[in-house]
Amino acid sequence: MSARSGRLGVATTALVVILVITTAWWMLALWPAGTASPEWIVRTRAACFGTEHSGWPDAGGWILLIGEPIGMLVTLVAIAGAQLEQELGGTWRWLRAMPLLRTAVPAVAVLVAFTLGLGIVLRTTAHASQLGAASASDTVVVQTPAPSTTLVDQHGSSVSLSTLHRTAIITVAFGHCEVVCPTIVRQVQRARATAGREAMPLFIVTVDPWRDTAERLPTIAHEWNLGPSDHVLSGGLEMVERTLDSLHIGRARDPNTGNVAHANVVMLVDGSGKVAWRLDGDFTQLAARLAAER
Repeated sequence: MSARSGRLGVATTALVVILVITTAWWMLALWPAGTASPEWIVRTRAACFGTEHSGWPDAGGWILLIGEPIGMLVTLVAIAGAQLEQELGGTWRWLRAMPLLRTAVPAVAVLVAFTLGLGIVLRTTAHASQLGAASASDTVVVQTPAPSTTLVDQHGSSVSLSTLHRTAIITVAFGHCEVVCPTIVRQVQRARATAGREAMPLFIVTVDPWRDTAERLPTIAHEWNLGPSDHVLSGGLEMVERTLDSLHIGRARDPNTGNVAHANVVMLVDGSGKVAWRLDGDFTQLAARLAAER
């Protein structure tokens, strides 16, 4: 920065851009968006930072958040280190001549750091609250008859949940959901593996029979990496709707996009034609609940 012009030099401008981008990325990744996060936030965080159900970045996400700014700074210093040093020296002399700016710049830096820290604290607090709520009351003993309707799976076989002769897991999802539903399926699969219940079959009932037709079920099963004993179920509109109503699945279809907002729920069929229990919302306790089944 020139002491005479008060304008940022090229190297200093690049430094400011790096700092602004870094701050924006950290806020996007860590600032809590609430339980009803907009779809674009969910998609962006999942694509850029590998966020899971907790909302925290995975290893690749942390490398991006920490390593990318460091890499840009190293590159800047390697290309224009001498010019940056000269410009920063001029900036310091310019700030010393202007008391107001000399106070404002550190204040802005403190405000940015405080905002990022607050975002992390709020995210941690929210996640801890979810875990506490899940462990307290999410699992509900049901003991109601399983739906007697007949649906079709990805193999073209007819399936009625009321006639299953072994303990099985039930959840709901739909094929055109690109982020939340695949995450739900992966969470159930991980919980099943953690509980040592890999042989327990998983039945996924679609909430979108309009688009999840019988012809698309093999593709959906492949995309969700379902095991040989797992099933994704669909069928005629009336049959699917009756099944979902019988399972008490709250849902609402957007007529413009076709997407379905639905409850995040896992249920257990006990092998005698009854739904034994259901777990709504956070699936933190699912592995322990499955491990307790005999």
